[in-house]
Amino acid sequence: QVQPVESGGGLVQAGGSLRLSCAFSGRTFSTCAMGWFRQAPGKEREFVAAINWSGSSTAYADSVKGRFTISRDNAKNTVYLQMNSLKPEDTAVYYCAARTRPTVATSQPEYAYWGQGTQVTVSS
Repeated sequence: QVQPVESGGGLVQAGGSLRLSCAFSGRTFSTCAMGWFRQAPGKEREFVAAINWSGSSTAYADSVKGRFTISRDNAKNTVYLQMNSLKPEDTAVYYCAARTRPTVATSQPEYAYWGQGTQVTVSS
């Protein structure tokens, strides 16, 4: 089954850090742009961050700019989301998604493959 697999979620206090990982081996990873999205309770899923095939281009939601960093390791078929200075409003299920194209995209229909999600809970 072609599906990204997320890991690294958990419970953290406000101001703390977490690093999410996403492994994707269903296609040639180095040709796929990757993205992170999140869905908080009672809210729609929203864009968080995206990265192009080489890592040379990234995009972030305004709410996470300066706190979150997306990166990738094509040798390990893995994309990461480093989350610093976490806030209670960052609490959500975080989803990793893969495009079939190499360029950055911020809208959900641009992504063909989705993981099951990993829970991130930030306590105040």
